[in-house]
This record gives sequence, C-alpha cells and structure tokens, in this order.
Amino acid sequence: MTDASPAITPTGQPWPHPRQRAWIEVCEAAVQANARSLCRSLAPGCSLMAVVKADGYGHGAVPVARAAAAGGASCFGVATLQEGLELRQAGLRQPVLVLGNLTQPDELRTCLHWQLMPTLSSMREALLCQNLAAGSGRAMAVQLKLDTGMARLGAPWQEGPRLVEAITALEAVTLAGVYSHLADADAPGPGLDPLTQQQQQRFEAVLTALQEGGLAGGCRHLANSAATLRTPRLHYDMVRVGLALYGHRPAQHLGGDLPLQPAMQVRARVSLIREVPAGVGVSYGHRFTTQRPSRLAVVSIGYADGVPRLLSNRLEVLHHGRRIPQVGAITMDQLVLDATDAPELEQGAVVTLLGRDGDARIEPLAWSDPCGTIPWEILCGFKHRLPRLPVQGPGS
Repeated sequence: MTDASPAITPTGQPWPHPRQRAWIEVCEAAVQANARSLCRSLAPGCSLMAVVKADGYGHGAVPVARAAAAGGASCFGVATLQEGLELRQAGLRQPVLVLGNLTQPDELRTCLHWQLMPTLSSMREALLCQNLAAGSGRAMAVQLKLDTGMARLGAPWQEGPRLVEAITALEAVTLAGVYSHLADADAPGPGLDPLTQQQQQRFEAVLTALQEGGLAGGCRHLANSAATLRTPRLHYDMVRVGLALYGHRPAQHLGGDLPLQPAMQVRARVSLIREVPAGVGVSYGHRFTTQRPSRLAVVSIGYADGVPRLLSNRLEVLHHGRRIPQVGAITMDQLVLDATDAPELEQGAVVTLLGRDGDARIEPLAWSDPCGTIPWEILCGFKHRLPRLPVQGPGS
C-alpha cells in the first residue's frame, strides 16, 4: 500500500495524513483494463461511452474518465450540467452527453459554450438550442431520448420519426444521436425478458422509420451495463457502461466470461482496542451484548462516511484475509468490531470494509443485499470526507 504525501496548510504545517482515519483507494489501472475488456467484447463498429456520473460512481469522475479513455472509451456520460463542467474544466475534450433533462436557457447556453451535448425530450428544448446556437454563430450538438418503456425522461417513442425530422431541419442544431434506456435488462434468464424485447422492438421501429424516411439520427444507443453484457444484439453504434466499468457485474448471471477488476477498496484504521467482560452492551441501544470476555476494536468510519446503519451487526471487515464481525449499532463516525478471535488486530491496524485483503474480498453486493438495495447505491453513497487515493493495484 503506497502513501500519498500529506497536503500543506497555509501556515506550512501538514494536514492530517489522508490515511489517518478512513479512506477510499481507487485503482485507475483497473478502470482502464475494464474499459479495454469491454471494448473487446462489443459488436463490430460499436463504441464505448464511459458513464462517470455521480462522481464516477463514487470513484472520482476525472481520474476514472481519463482511465476509461486510455482503455478505449470514446465519450462520457454524466447526469448533471455541473458534472459535465467538471470534465471540461479538467481538460477532457471527448464528447460528453448530459443524460439529465436541461430545460432552462442558461443551462443550454452553458452546454453550447462548453461543448456539452444536452439530452432532448421535447421539441421545446430543441427550439431553445436552435435560438441559442443561431445567435452564437456555431452549431450545437444534441441527442434525442425516446421513452420506450421507462416512463421517465424522453419523448414518446411513437413521436421519434417526427421529432428527428423536425430537429434535423434546424439549421443551427446537429442531431448527434438517438437513444433510449432499458428498464429490466438485468432480469434473470438466458434470453431477453419480455420488457426488454418490447423496448428493443419499439426502438427498432423508430430506426426503421428513420431509414425509410432517409433521416440520419446520428449515433444509435440503447444498452446499459446489463444489456452490454447480455447480448451484442443490443449494442448498436454505442453502449453506455457504468457499473461494469468499475469492475462489478449488474447481475450474477451476466458477464461471467469478462475479466472485470473492482477498482475500489474502502479501508479504515482501528483507533482503540478495549477488553470487556461478558454481559457488556455495545453502542447505541445495546443492540449487541457480549456473551464472553471480549476484545472490542473501534474503527473510525460510520454512516456519515457512507457505511449504512442497516448493516449493524451484519457487517464484516477483513484484516490480513481474516473476516472480523462488526457488532452493535453503526454510528455516525465509528463502528465496533468483535476482535476476540483476532488477537493480531492492534490499535492503528488497517481493516478493509470493501475490496480485497489477502485472498479474501468483500463485494458491494455483500452490503446491498442485507440493506435491500443495489450495488450502485452502495458505491455512490461514500461521502467526500473520505479521501480518494490512487493506488497501482488492489493490494498496493
């Protein structure tokens, strides 16, 4: 494990070391390798969009975007205008699609200035883009989203051909793509589930109408991570990959033949070891009581950092490959381990909450299943008071 140099305060004194309490390690080489593996798995002529919204799924948007580009990603997807600006201000010049709905003139004017592609769900935004771009003297690239079954963003798919024709006729607007989003691509089973089949049929109906009408809709894309891993039939001109880029499969039955490498490790330091007798209640509400003389280890990480309180008494951590159970209620800044059977664990030792330690690994799924949620939410839930530190590899 390599240590980053501590930052220096205005008075010349070092800040606390980034590994003083708790931190996240991000392996950019893993992101790059995942992007390369994904690119190799795509249908001929299909390109990879690296989805780096939500601060790169908690990994850090700018470093993972650079790593993904080095691995072959040709463009980026973000959810908000600010996320797109962060990439541009960091010097990234690849195409960026804002997947969220931008409806205000100031938002679209910012897209024009920074060359970000807004997603259009109606003709109203298209006309706003036309007016803004015409006044600036340069064309504005946009993409049209169609709702084929999510009932979220996007124009009704039946209006697709009419909207493409109308947007194409705008002199200052360039239609760079037409896309939709799948609602159930990670459904179990070897083939496509009925909903995904229906959504693809609707998307295909629009594409066929465009071809028959001689309309060029630009880049066609439909697949998220699950659809990308499920079948090349859903790849089209581009795929939008988020979770798989960071080394995790969206479902256990998908992508088993693809060598994905998890890019995140969450680690924290033991701040105190205490010996207590049997019958001692631990943490708020005494939701755990020792059944024997016990050795308790206090670890400096809690729900304010992104460790769900729902994992209380269900979490495990790793130390030198050994699993150590967490006990009692997880609190805002700390949690407690029962280290009775881990005598080697001492004050100052580092434990792994997510990621690899020795030959053992804890995946986000080990957190999301007990919490009744999904790995996406776990990865995106880590707060920014946890430093993101680059490492060369999972064990470095």
